[in-house]
Amino acid sequence: MNFVNIAGHLGADPEVRFTSTGKKVSTLRVATRSRKANADVTIWWRVTIWGEQFDKMIPHLKKGSPIVAFGELQKPEIFNDREGKPQISLEIWASNIQFSPFGKPEQREGAAPAGPVAAHPAHEAPVNPYMKAPAHAAPSGETFDDEVPF
Repeated sequence: MNFVNIAGHLGADPEVRFTSTGKKVSTLRVATRSRKANADVTIWWRVTIWGEQFDKMIPHLKKGSPIVAFGELQKPEIFNDREGKPQISLEIWASNIQFSPFGKPEQREGAAPAGPVAAHPAHEAPVNPYMKAPAHAAPSGETFDDEVPF
């Protein structure tokens, strides 16, 4: 498996649909930007969320919202755009998404909370990515193998 971590902004509001069997599928279109040879390069990603694991976050995500996504990279697809130029479609099946600590937080009703608050399917409480483990993971004085920094 190939896992990737991207940070960018939503190019549109999230799209929510259901498969023929009733499974929920949410799609985020995320633009990431990097600088190459003094020019900005934008890469568009389709972030697919299967099921209801991030339902509490979706209402806070709007076009332009900064976001960080981590997930499994799917096989890239090549297609021709309207002008006939070949383009690459990149897709991630998200296993974790979080509100991004970068970007310009918008001061509008319903905007995502500022700061590095994450939603993870394994935790009900938000996870701070700057902590080694969630606060509720272990009582003080106990150490687990997965907490060792090497």
